[in-house]
Amino acid sequence: MIYSGNLLAHNLKFGIVISRWHDLINSKLLEGAIDAIVRHGGMQENIQIAYVPGSYEIPLMCKKMAESKKYSAIIAIGTVIRGQTLHFDLIASEAVKGIAQASLNCGVPISLGILTTDTLEQAFERAGSKQGNKGAEAALAAIEMANVIEQFEKDK
Repeated sequence: MIYSGNLLAHNLKFGIVISRWHDLINSKLLEGAIDAIVRHGGMQENIQIAYVPGSYEIPLMCKKMAESKKYSAIIAIGTVIRGQTLHFDLIASEAVKGIAQASLNCGVPISLGILTTDTLEQAFERAGSKQGNKGAEAALAAIEMANVIEQFEKDK
């Protein structure tokens, strides 16, 4: 048996956790994620959004949403831009580890839409400019993972 997810969001429910820090960039990532879900058959009313202060706080909210079992998948959206201190390395690392841990512990796919860039310009490029929209890419990954897990669960 081969399990392969599709990109149909018709009956899926999504939680989106988004950081308020770097809102100008994150709002573009959010727009991309919602657009990708809707373009693939999802309904806006099946998307719930939770705002948190920064990327460091994203994993806990992802975990809470995943534990609720109300969502087919969760999308984590944030931006961490390198500065002149270790802050970037610590925040980026802990956010990514926390999201992975929440997904593994709860069994709900959580896709990573957190930008980790060296400059503000690079972040804007990944939020709908030259490098596409990483929020949309995270949504597509969430759709596919939700479908492949659903397919697998039906076959148990």
